[in-house]
Amino acid sequence: MLERPLRDRIILVVEDEYMLADELRCEIGDAGATVLGPVGTVADALALAKREARIDGAVLDVNLRGEMAFPVADLLIQRGVPFIFTTGYDESVIPDRFANILRCEKPIAVDGIIRALGRMA
Repeated sequence: MLERPLRDRIILVVEDEYMLADELRCEIGDAGATVLGPVGTVADALALAKREARIDGAVLDVNLRGEMAFPVADLLIQRGVPFIFTTGYDESVIPDRFANILRCEKPIAVDGIIRALGRMA
């Protein structure tokens, strides 16, 4: 039987690189989650996050088409939603208020993202 570590979880995917967004959508879905998105802009991510009553976790690209995704991160924290940053930037770009958020450098390993999401409450 296939392991489905994200079974019954609702995971928001915020990523602007089409191929990576599609890979995350497929792999996270295969791990048992319902995937919200993917969305590729701050505005779309904020709208989706505000509209959805339940989000159990999220994968959040730091830079979305040149705009930093920190407003989305702030909203997720306000809602108590655990998330993972993905980024090609080093940690100096991430504001101190997000120091406790897991950061995965690109190119990312999707299986590692899934394991990390599975460990989140």
